[in-house]
Amino acid sequence: MRRFRAPPAAGITLLVLASLGCGADDEPAATPTSGSPTASPTRAGAAPTSESPAPRGTRMTTAPSDFGEILWGPKRQVVYIWEKEPTRTPECYGDCADAWPPVLTTGEPRAARDVDQSKLGTTTRRDGSTQVTYNGHPLYYYAHEGPGEVLCHDITTHGGTWWVVTPAGDRAD
Repeated sequence: MRRFRAPPAAGITLLVLASLGCGADDEPAATPTSGSPTASPTRAGAAPTSESPAPRGTRMTTAPSDFGEILWGPKRQVVYIWEKEPTRTPECYGDCADAWPPVLTTGEPRAARDVDQSKLGTTTRRDGSTQVTYNGHPLYYYAHEGPGEVLCHDITTHGGTWWVVTPAGDRAD
């Protein structure tokens, strides 16, 4: 498995994370905080009005990796696409979504750096939440990666292969 090169201080963390695997079907559920959508702060007790600004959507950006320039979500968390989803319709639910949480948003997703705003979109999940898409593919995090880590590119689990995403919207080689 190819890994993102982290600073020496992160070596122990990478070793522990690598021992967890990349989304094995029998992997325990995890709830990352990095997948939380980004929203505008509101005053406590203030009710939204028609004049309230629209919520700010999840910010997607790019950064270099061992696989070239790829997409990253909030808190420097890398994002993935899944080969089992050739369209914007999500198929990753249950234990799949526990291991590979969807990238969610409360407003229109926002592009930074080399992310193409015209390729950003959304899709509605079964629970009514809004998932970010890129180039027509739903985006996911891997639950056991920390900021700046890329541990699960080109890994097959839950019946399909997961890839990091290039700014062009394709899987990275």
